[in-house]
Amino acid sequence: MAIPRKAILGFLILGLGVLGAMALPGGRPGDQRREARVEGRESKEELRKRLTPEQYRVTQEAGTEAPFTGEYWNTKADGIYVDVVSGEPLFSSKDKFDAGCGWPSFTRPLEAGEIAERRDDSHGMVRTEVRSRTAGSHLGHVFDDGPAPTGQRYCINSAALRFVPASELEAQGYAKYLPLFGLVPSRRTEVATLAGGCFWGMEELFREKPGVLSTRVGYTGGTTDHPVYEQVKTGRTGHAESLEVTFDPAKLSYEDLLKFFFTLHDPTTPNRQGNDIGTQYRSAIFVHDAAQRKTAERVKALVEASGKWGRPLTTEIVEARTFWPAEDYHQKYLEKHPGGYTCHYVRPLSF
Repeated sequence: MAIPRKAILGFLILGLGVLGAMALPGGRPGDQRREARVEGRESKEELRKRLTPEQYRVTQEAGTEAPFTGEYWNTKADGIYVDVVSGEPLFSSKDKFDAGCGWPSFTRPLEAGEIAERRDDSHGMVRTEVRSRTAGSHLGHVFDDGPAPTGQRYCINSAALRFVPASELEAQGYAKYLPLFGLVPSRRTEVATLAGGCFWGMEELFREKPGVLSTRVGYTGGTTDHPVYEQVKTGRTGHAESLEVTFDPAKLSYEDLLKFFFTLHDPTTPNRQGNDIGTQYRSAIFVHDAAQRKTAERVKALVEASGKWGRPLTTEIVEARTFWPAEDYHQKYLEKHPGGYTCHYVRPLSF
């Protein structure tokens, strides 16, 4: 594909030379080598409906937007840039700089684990393509000609990104990044991580609980980094289908949250919940600190002593480890697909 004359002239004016002119962020135009749909990701048809034609072309077909035309190539506002497909955090405005190339440029990713690299030998050169790991979205390329301290330039298509202003981070569920911009949460929040069978049903019941601020499903407790559903469902990763709950402890205590947890799944069936069988469906509480462990042990003992489940509890209480968000297709699944599969319901139990 010929490089647009506008891009070449722009690079010559900026004195970046011929090599800079060829450093396009996109991959093979119309490249259809994208992986077959990964279980848990939205289908091509679903993405076509949700994304703009340009967003789809760039993220799903490794397209390249024209330089100096993208929405974010010259933005300077404080905030973070997330994957337009999955919403996963990718870059910060604190690491954005003007490379003079006409595309948003960053010295480093916000979350290194969310960026996947692979060789790209299109256009008669060898480059390193970058994609979002969770959704597999094509983002652009990374080059070793950036400023200090990293010496890298992540050259990214605006169409692959969505900007979240610093003032909206908390409202949109990205409160953990507030300190980057000298901001603090307006309210104290706490995180609980739980496993109790298929995460679809767990999330649906928790997200409607008063005091719960946000939820996301994912995988934790195992040894495989960046797991995907196809791996976890084999039971060989050690991960459990899990739910991360962010809640307001002024409205919902961790103790009451755990008591609710013990009413909506059967904690007496080892490595099983309803028809779902395997270690990935085990019952577990992943504690984030000593206070949570103490509360979890107390609540488990209380539930056990009540005898209301009739059999010994199998719920594990273990240290929280890295929580790997599940594919976008799994997030809020029963909200998107009312009447979909679930084996969870709230029992009329009190402890």
